[in-house]
Amino acid sequence: MLCWVVAAGLLPVVWLAGNIIDRVFLGAALVVAVVVAGCLTYLRPRLRADPAGITVRTLGGRHRWPWERISHRVTTSSRFGRTVPMLEIEVPEADLTGGLLLLGRFDLGAEPTEVAEELETLRS
Repeated sequence: MLCWVVAAGLLPVVWLAGNIIDRVFLGAALVVAVVVAGCLTYLRPRLRADPAGITVRTLGGRHRWPWERISHRVTTSSRFGRTVPMLEIEVPEADLTGGLLLLGRFDLGAEPTEVAEELETLRS
């Protein structure tokens, strides 16, 4: 949402820019803001789960796995001097390069510990 607000704010600024150099740089910033906003909008929601399994949306499309083929856990990592929880989902490596999905609070829209509890409930 914030990227769309930035893009909307840049639109009149590009139009009112004084010279061509300013318009080019502000126009490039506008294009970047629109592309980022579009990608983030497309990726929402990133993770969906139901009793049959999970679906993860990436820029490459949707990927679906049944519960039997995945495992998940919450880990912590240090970022900017803080301890941040991450939801790790292990998937078959042939389905996704690396075979490991790391989803944080921004990706999930909720605390990873809460999401892990919900996943356990659905899995049972």
